[in-house]
Amino acid sequence: MRSILLLAAAPLALAAVSAQAQSGAISLDTLKSVTETLSSDAFEGRAPTTPAEDKTVALIAERFAKAGLKPGNNGSWYQDVPLVEITNSNVSPLSFTGGKTPLAFDLHKDMVIGTYRVVPNIAISNSDVVFVGYGVNAPERGWNDYAGVDVKGKTVIILINDPDWQKPDVGGTFNGRAMTYYGRWTYKYEEAARQGAAAAIIVHDTEPAAYGWKTVDSSWTGPQLGADDVNNHMDQSQAVGWIQKPAAEALFTSAGKDFAALAAAAKQPGFKAVPLGVKASVSFDNAIKRSKSKNVIGILPGKARPDETFLYTAHWDHLGRCMPDETGDDICNGALDNATGTAGLIAMAEAHVKAGAADRSLIFLAVTAEESGLLGSKYYAENPVYPLARTVSGVNMDGLNILGPTKDVTAVGWGKSGLDPILEKAVKAQGRYISPESTPEKGFYYRSDHFSLAKLGVPMFNAGSGDDLVAGGKAQGMKIAAEYTDQHYHQASDEYDPNWNWDGAVQDLQLYYALGREVANSSVWPNWNKGDEFRATRDKSLADAGK
Repeated sequence: MRSILLLAAAPLALAAVSAQAQSGAISLDTLKSVTETLSSDAFEGRAPTTPAEDKTVALIAERFAKAGLKPGNNGSWYQDVPLVEITNSNVSPLSFTGGKTPLAFDLHKDMVIGTYRVVPNIAISNSDVVFVGYGVNAPERGWNDYAGVDVKGKTVIILINDPDWQKPDVGGTFNGRAMTYYGRWTYKYEEAARQGAAAAIIVHDTEPAAYGWKTVDSSWTGPQLGADDVNNHMDQSQAVGWIQKPAAEALFTSAGKDFAALAAAAKQPGFKAVPLGVKASVSFDNAIKRSKSKNVIGILPGKARPDETFLYTAHWDHLGRCMPDETGDDICNGALDNATGTAGLIAMAEAHVKAGAADRSLIFLAVTAEESGLLGSKYYAENPVYPLARTVSGVNMDGLNILGPTKDVTAVGWGKSGLDPILEKAVKAQGRYISPESTPEKGFYYRSDHFSLAKLGVPMFNAGSGDDLVAGGKAQGMKIAAEYTDQHYHQASDEYDPNWNWDGAVQDLQLYYALGREVANSSVWPNWNKGDEFRATRDKSLADAGK
């Protein structure tokens, strides 16, 4: 439970964080009032393309204008984002035949299922099932779980996270405890599709997934949004989904296999995919609706180099109507995730406008459909209003700290770029220290909107309050963070609480203000460290821009 930002840039030759950069005036009233309003039942969980979207984006644009920003998209506050909504129904059990015992797993109880394909129905019948371990094809790491096996038209069963996720420290083939993108569920579906799999089913296990089954079930229930595509995503697998671990164990037993033994084998180099000798079937219908959602964009034009930009982002959306809880509440209000970040974006705009224009332009971008796979930020990155080659860096805000001030700041992606020193100086100026990620296995680096921009080369900040609470220390911070993930994340209980302690949020926002102000008033051009996965993309964009 910390802000999600990404940090990366070239060395900034700055002796200290300037006094001006530290002086951001963050409005507590803005944080409270905007968060409370956006997460009220009247906004119905802020699902994109619903009537609640119109109210949400209008409020953000109104507050941007009130703060003193200018419309950021050629005179408009909005950027249209084409989306397609798929709602499945008549979902059959996910059944397996050919083993010792026929099995049929039910929706919600045992599995969730869906599709990226924009088609009226999906029917998979008697598809051969293959266990592909962690479903990773990483030639640069000498690893290919699909080597020697043809899965075209077949159903693949995949483990979540990286093969070495249980390593107690960081380092090694897949960076040990720190998840790589190969460990994310999105990657596993992407690779399965590249391999031609008809269906890709991930085994849910709470620890390596970093969240419980309730979160998966809630997130996959109801309308599912995707980016619109002229080819209707026909290059994707027909079906994608998750299966509970006990159901997977039952499947392997029926197939005469030992799940635990094969899961252990999948962690070893040279693992070979294992056909299970059973066949899978599943079917469902799809209701399809095409529509356009909106990103909201405001700008504080730069006074010296207005064509160079620094970006602040936060996603305004949440899940809308979701699985009812025990009380019957079916609105996932998304108070912490991410009404707080949206409120922080507005408060950040207010602070910068009060301080006056920086040398570079400051862009404030509230993106849509983060919860559906970073769709709004992905669309902006691929269709930027301000060229990415002239976007210097940025800060993303995804869930502010409402527990109180911390002694530390956690930097996700530490060591990836040359911006680490400026973060260190800004953190030191606050009297805090930088701590390593306490849960690197959760892959926060790949789970919010900074990743869309990073993939296309733009260095982005990723830092926020750590677990070392001023009142309670690390043990208390980690305990409360774990409770939030288990009891509230992507659930109806993520609601505004007037008793929240906003001191930590203000602390972090002042840090983000300082970082943005410093970079926006400098003349450096950030880059990733040599050897980083995003370095080549940034090198090319800077070269094309003559930097």
